[in-house]
Amino acid sequence: MHIFEGFLPSPWWQLWFVFSIPVIFFGMYRLNKLVSEKRELLPLLAVAGAFIFVLSSLKLPSVTGSSSHPTGTGMAAILFGPAIAAVLSTIVLLYQSIFLAHGGLTTLGANVASMGIIGPVAAYVIYKAGMKANINFYVVVFLAATFADWITYVVTSLQLALAFPAEVGGFVASLKAFMVVFATTQVPLAIMEGALTALIFKYVIQVKSDALVELNVITESVLNKIKGVGQ
Repeated sequence: MHIFEGFLPSPWWQLWFVFSIPVIFFGMYRLNKLVSEKRELLPLLAVAGAFIFVLSSLKLPSVTGSSSHPTGTGMAAILFGPAIAAVLSTIVLLYQSIFLAHGGLTTLGANVASMGIIGPVAAYVIYKAGMKANINFYVVVFLAATFADWITYVVTSLQLALAFPAEVGGFVASLKAFMVVFATTQVPLAIMEGALTALIFKYVIQVKSDALVELNVITESVLNKIKGVGQ
């Protein structure tokens, strides 16, 4: 979710930078380590970044001061972890704010926090838990990508509610109002994103399954089960 430039008042836009910057620096460290040790994965990294850019550029008007759109961060979080997903999201959000007037520079910290950090963390946790529970791989990918999107919109609603509490009912009333408005567009968008992400992983399994094993996304035994090897 992209909160528009200048929309968040002080001290909220500054506080979200304080939250986001340490994660971005940690993600840069992880990204540099990945690139130096596994350069053969650069094309897959580029695809994950492009996926975030394309999906998050498909915005629909929503709550005043923000917009609804898929995020695309679930795939990056599953492949490379939430820290690297945060860096990819930051690059995308920075480009969109400068060249597409989508989001903003003062609200970059808040947008990174919701779309680039908390959403991907949710996707990563759901994916790891689902695989540990031996749930179908594609179902887990679908759930991880879908909930990454939903959690992002919940966090954006929280950010707006904290900055603009309702005169009657305060923060809670404002949070409910923002979430209800967002849900109209975000719920179906997230489901479609989850399905698309699962389809992309099906393609990756077919053409680049070794990369998934190398990244510890899946084990050899799970990969063989997906492909039907030995059955």
